[in-house]
Amino acid sequence: MTFDLLSALVAFAFVTVITPGPNNLMLMASGTNFGFVRTVPHMLGVGLGFPMMLVCVGLGVMQLFDLWPPAYLVLKVVSVAYLLWLAWKIANAAPPADARTEGRPLTFLQATAFQWVNPKAWSMALSAVTLYAAGRDFAAVLLVAGVYVACGMISTTSWTMLGQQMRRALRSPARLRLFNWVMAALLVATLVPVLWPA
Repeated sequence: MTFDLLSALVAFAFVTVITPGPNNLMLMASGTNFGFVRTVPHMLGVGLGFPMMLVCVGLGVMQLFDLWPPAYLVLKVVSVAYLLWLAWKIANAAPPADARTEGRPLTFLQATAFQWVNPKAWSMALSAVTLYAAGRDFAAVLLVAGVYVACGMISTTSWTMLGQQMRRALRSPARLRLFNWVMAALLVATLVPVLWPA
């Protein structure tokens, strides 16, 4: 891969992981409700789970969809249902004092598994493989995944820290409840391109 193509890949990966989407909104909400340290497994699940998914997509998972086209509809239904459930969980999250005993952030495995039903993750994986590993050879796919690991760690850390910083401004239960409802509504809004594509 040439330096110019690698630079383009880094820019593409950074823009796609740093922009708002289900992962980032959930990390910000988790940082607000549970703090940075308790959100680390969730961060790692996103930062490593997506590149693992990208490798699987690049090395042939998409052929399954070609062989059985109804799988696209199944993926869409499961994605929408899971995102709606997560939005409900965020909207009803306990205040930070109660969260220590009542609630818990996503685990590493839950965040990793979420990538497979995250519509933005699928769009990112397909675009990245098509644009930067078109031959789908192992080395090219691994390089794309490696760039996403680096960019993903910056993004997950930034969004979680943003959430943690917002925690100070959301000390009152009413403000925190409003924040959680806004985060839930934004998470549901990320489904608009999935349900009504342009």
